[in-house]
Amino acid sequence: MTLERIVVEPQTTATAAVIWLHGLGDSGAGFAPVVPALGLPAGHSIRFLFPHAPEQAVTINGGYIMRAWYDIKSMDLHDRADMQGVMASELSVKALIEEQIAAGIPSERIVLAGFSQGGVMSLFTGLRFEHKLAGIMALSCYLPTGDVLPAQLSAANKDTPILHQHGEQDDVVPLFAGKLAKDALVDAGYKVQWQTYPMPHSVIPAQLKDISTWLQLRLLS
Repeated sequence: MTLERIVVEPQTTATAAVIWLHGLGDSGAGFAPVVPALGLPAGHSIRFLFPHAPEQAVTINGGYIMRAWYDIKSMDLHDRADMQGVMASELSVKALIEEQIAAGIPSERIVLAGFSQGGVMSLFTGLRFEHKLAGIMALSCYLPTGDVLPAQLSAANKDTPILHQHGEQDDVVPLFAGKLAKDALVDAGYKVQWQTYPMPHSVIPAQLKDISTWLQLRLLS
């Protein structure tokens, strides 16, 4: 399925891309305003894509239909994510990455980012993607497989930098869930930059400053 999306083009020809996946019940419009807030250098060449997840019923929200990358079956971290839905969304996100590659942006110039459910998808898809990415950004999220890494990991992204950030007062995705994911990644030898902030399930200016620095190092240096 081709994902509808909001695209923010740079003033110059795009030579890099950031694909940023939103959280449960949100849309690409929720994070599109983040681009100017990052304070990137004038004349940068990064295209930002903010896709919209499809609409579907979400079990923990009483079956209410909303934008979601997958169904959340329960609050149990080990049985939270509907893996069939995760893998279906993975195909859509991979298609979006491959679309950028076909448009002339090499995979190693593409960062896959996401917040909450979107962060779950950025980790899952990025770790399994068969071509090397510039980086994976996982914000306020967890591994869909709990405290173990997904199956069929790609050797291409074994050394890909991962920026993993979480709020210390997060009452939606508890800090321990993020730490479980971080520990599994570190134990497997992945290059994780782990940062926590005094915030709930959100994004704050100090965090955006760190994201900007990390993105510039990956895509503009």
